[in-house]
Amino acid sequence: MTFTRSSIPTVSARIGALILQRASGLGMDAGQLMSGTGFDPAWLDDAEARMPLAVEERLWTRAVELTGKPSFGLLAASLIRPGEFDVLDYAVRTAPDLRTALQRLARYNRLLHDLASFEIIPLGEVTRIEHRFEAAGMQPCPPAAEFTLASLVVVASQLGGEPVPAQAVEFRHAARDEVDSYRRIFGVVPSFQAPVSCVVLASELLDRPVPAADPALSRIVTAHAEQLLAACDRQPENLAMQVRRQLAEGMAHGMISLRTVAGQLNLSERSLQRRLASQDTSFADLVDEVRHELARRYMADERLALGEVAYLLGFSDPSAFHRAFKRWTGTTPAAARRMRH
Repeated sequence: MTFTRSSIPTVSARIGALILQRASGLGMDAGQLMSGTGFDPAWLDDAEARMPLAVEERLWTRAVELTGKPSFGLLAASLIRPGEFDVLDYAVRTAPDLRTALQRLARYNRLLHDLASFEIIPLGEVTRIEHRFEAAGMQPCPPAAEFTLASLVVVASQLGGEPVPAQAVEFRHAARDEVDSYRRIFGVVPSFQAPVSCVVLASELLDRPVPAADPALSRIVTAHAEQLLAACDRQPENLAMQVRRQLAEGMAHGMISLRTVAGQLNLSERSLQRRLASQDTSFADLVDEVRHELARRYMADERLALGEVAYLLGFSDPSAFHRAFKRWTGTTPAAARRMRH
């Protein structure tokens, strides 16, 4: 997915839920942790919710501060259990071997994170897995980077039924804790301030069959993951444009609501709001933009009285239209009409 300057990268709110759960397990108050981060508690009850990447980073930073554990990301990874990341998780865990599991992670990770990517590089006896953000000038915050690489080793060990020690680990950031914290997870002491964050695993381990592999379930899960991935690719078709069209078509028949537009697009109100936010806009912003554009068109038709223009734009009364028009143009509707002569 390509991001422009106006795009807001998002991640699954499941990551936020995981951070909160891990911090709560250390005795932290969830409300205190969420305070000031921008995390909406409603996301905890919405399996499809996504949150801005900036919110995730603030949660990681605050969790480190409140728990007093610089290696909080490593701790969070050590407690990973099956199913915490839904379809992505099951696609990985039903793979026939660790190499296929990594390939699925690389392919389907966009279901969880807009920017994070994995590159799997075979190097003979070892395989290097590099983790980065696909956006110029951006990189994972240190706790998130440590959680991600530690998760690779933890999940690989769970799948294989035995510890999978790393051959080497590298992080872009400086060391954040005592080396023993890293050695307990990875089996080695990482290198720090490296060009890219990565973990290196023995190739022969990656080709071992996963004892609990389930081919039938694997086919079902990966088919579903492919459908979700295709939906991600279609989303930039620009939902905002679809909403604008619905507004323009329905406005003359009375102001149409968020509920109405969401129903026309086969979305819940919450999903529509969330997806518009991911495109750096909102339903209210689009209503205002469409009204402004239509106002210019209607004002050019002098057969329409100003009261009729207000009605066609869905305003409840002419005074509301008057205020909006002055905000858009700096002048009143009547003055704008006079200036045309």
